[in-house]
Amino acid sequence: MSEAPEYQLQIEDLHLSFGGLKALSGVSTGVKKGEIFSIIGPNGAGKTCLLNCINNFYQPEKGKVIFEGRDITDLKAHRIATLGIARTFQNVELFAHMTVLDNIKLGGHVHLKSGVFSGGIYFGKTRREEMAFRKHIEKEIIDLLEIEHIRKRPVHTLPYGLQKRVEIARALAMRPKILLLDEPCAGMNLEETEDIARFVLDINEEWDVTIILIEHDMGVVMDISDRVCVLDFGIKIAEGDPLKIRHDEHVIKAYLGEEDKTYSRLDA
Repeated sequence: MSEAPEYQLQIEDLHLSFGGLKALSGVSTGVKKGEIFSIIGPNGAGKTCLLNCINNFYQPEKGKVIFEGRDITDLKAHRIATLGIARTFQNVELFAHMTVLDNIKLGGHVHLKSGVFSGGIYFGKTRREEMAFRKHIEKEIIDLLEIEHIRKRPVHTLPYGLQKRVEIARALAMRPKILLLDEPCAGMNLEETEDIARFVLDINEEWDVTIILIEHDMGVVMDISDRVCVLDFGIKIAEGDPLKIRHDEHVIKAYLGEEDKTYSRLDA
């Protein structure tokens, strides 16, 4: 009987460039099932590019992305989604004039099994499947993210912080095994940031979903991460538990420069 792989998701020697600009230069890392794995680094370090390679929004020039023992490097983005990798984006990518509930429902359509004919007439099996899916959304996802009070509102009427929750909800509707979160706390105040951090922990612990997190708020990263990977100019410069990363000289240099090696920025 073969042993389970150490990593649920493995990145092997990824290279990506745009013209003469190297976005990723031989990045290798691995994410273990059930952990919160954060990717940090200065602006332009290649963090979002790495997520885009995992989803195959970008096709790497070299290297592999392996998910649960399967090479998914060349799979189409929608096929990767059906395997169980969902994500959110830096900028809110929702259908602004649709309701919160309808936006969330769109995330689960990759798993609905009804055919074109039954779907067109919304009868029998299709209707039962749709109703069961809606019940799951309302009971599990909407309650988890505390958005019951806005479920029928058009997204464009919501403040930014609630729109970010809706985007997370839509990703959860895909029933992911791994959730990629690209700066979920960006642009939020302290209370909103604390809420998002709590939701991330709940998703990880209650749903047993592996989290890959890009975040600039070092307080959030250090508080909730199991391990942290640090990129700088497309190169991995450090990886380990938050305490190790907090005091890594290469990380401090990347964030603060040669002249100021205090720990203030990483302890924020």
